[in-house]
Amino acid sequence: MNAMRKTDADPDRSAIAVVTGAGSGIGRAVARALSDAGWSVALAGRRTGALEETAAALPGDTLVVRTDVSDPQEVDALFDAVHERYGRLDLLFNNAGTTGPGGVPLDELPYSAWQKVLHTNLTGSFLCAQAAFRRMKAQDPRGGRIINNGSISAHTPRPDSVAYTTTKHGITGLTKSLSLDGRPYRIACGQIDIGNASTDMTERMTRGVPQANGELAVEPVMDVADVAATVLHMAQLPLEANIQFATVLATTMPYVGRG
Repeated sequence: MNAMRKTDADPDRSAIAVVTGAGSGIGRAVARALSDAGWSVALAGRRTGALEETAAALPGDTLVVRTDVSDPQEVDALFDAVHERYGRLDLLFNNAGTTGPGGVPLDELPYSAWQKVLHTNLTGSFLCAQAAFRRMKAQDPRGGRIINNGSISAHTPRPDSVAYTTTKHGITGLTKSLSLDGRPYRIACGQIDIGNASTDMTERMTRGVPQANGELAVEPVMDVADVAATVLHMAQLPLEANIQFATVLATTMPYVGRG
C-alpha cells in the first residue's frame, strides 16, 4: 500500500478524507482510489446500506456517516464525527448531487424540483465546504484541500437541464471563492469537471440522449476509474500546489466544437 502522508503533520498516520455521495458512482470510485492509496475515508451519503457496501469493498480504514448534505445539522454531525474519530481533516471531495427530473421543459419545471436540485447540489456543497473550511482553519497545522465536483454542465448546458446547469455554474463560483478565502489558511480548492463517466447515472447515454439540435444520439462514456485517478492526483499534491480546474471527459463525447 502506497500511503499518502502529510509531511507537516504526524508522519505516521494516514491522511483523512471526506467523500460525499460515496454510496455509488463517482463517489464510490474516488473513495476506492483514496483507500487504495492509504487514506482513511469518511463515507457520507443518504443511503446507509449503499455506504456500507462501499466501505466493505475498501481495503483501508473507513467511517460511515449517513448524511443529507442539504441539512445543516446533518452536515455538522458529519464533520463532528470525523473530528471525533480522526482529530483532523485533510480532504473534502464535494461530490453529492442530483440531476433532478430529466427531459422537463424549462417552463414546466416544478418549483419543488428546482428547489431540490439547488438545495442538494449548491447549498449542500456550500455547507460541506463551510464545515470543512472551519475544521481546516482551526486545526494544527492548518490547511487542507477541497475538491468540488463540477460537470461539463459548468461550461455548457444540455437541453432541459436548467436547474442542474445553474447549480454547476454556481459550483464554479464556490470553487473560486474558496480558493481565494482559503489562501491565508493553507486551504486549497480545485474543481473537476466530468463528462460521461460510466456510472448508473450515465447508463442512459448508451441508449441515446437529446442533443442541442433536437436529435437523440448515443454518447461515448469513459471508465469512472479514470475520474478517480484524476481526483487522487489532485488530492496528493502538496498544499503549495493546486489544480484549479480539471476537465476529464470521454474523448469523443459531443462537447468540443459544435458537438
